[in-house]
Amino acid sequence: MDMAWQMMQLLLLALVTASGSAQPRSARARTDLLNVCMNAKHHKAQPSPEDELYGQCSPWKKNACCTANTSQELHKDTSRLYNFNWDHCGKMEPACKRHFIQDTCLYECSPNLGPWIRQVNQSWRKERFLDVPLCKEDCQRWWEDCHTSHTCKSNWHRGWDWTSGVNKCPAGALCLTFESYFPTPVALCEGLWSHSYKVSNYSRGSGRCIQMWFDSAHGNPNEEVARFYAAVMHVNAGEMLHGIGGLLLSLALMLQLWLLG
Repeated sequence: MDMAWQMMQLLLLALVTASGSAQPRSARARTDLLNVCMNAKHHKAQPSPEDELYGQCSPWKKNACCTANTSQELHKDTSRLYNFNWDHCGKMEPACKRHFIQDTCLYECSPNLGPWIRQVNQSWRKERFLDVPLCKEDCQRWWEDCHTSHTCKSNWHRGWDWTSGVNKCPAGALCLTFESYFPTPVALCEGLWSHSYKVSNYSRGSGRCIQMWFDSAHGNPNEEVARFYAAVMHVNAGEMLHGIGGLLLSLALMLQLWLLG
């Protein structure tokens, strides 16, 4: 009898442990997905208005995770923010560079990425975003405007030569067109920053994908997108807990009947 009771306790513990590991691997509680900033190198602790946001970061001036100084610095060819040189394989085309600046503005300034924030163990940041559903037009235009510029890597998160303090191509890496390293829009948008983005099948204005570009005079469309996915995550988490609770109850009843028998 004692062995059976111990077995029931172990099985219940295993199910509870499984329920915890089955939750989405997010750094945020389910109630902390909206209007939040990442815990990263240059982000503010909380979003707030920034009237002096510069250039392509200006759409976030009403509510931003970046400061005016950050927005100015990230527009430079080699920014002191990360000492990253866009022109590592010769001059990047201006039309191409606009997308990278906009991408960095979204990363640094947006308070609408909470559903996709994940914990990381990196010296320069504690959180990142992963699989943000990027509107398909934004990805397509990024690739079209960059496919004739040059680079030497297909993943820009790692593998650079930093011995000079600025990123340089690693030994043996060839400078080729973007199209050589990123043959499709998806290869560019999903591979460039280690799956920070996932190209969506939805279009701009659908309320189901994050827009890298928007006109702030019409509001921030990404607020609606974040609310939608936060609600989906909340429902999914509730259904998962409900299912696990039912399984636990059934298991307990079965074991009790077995013990009584």
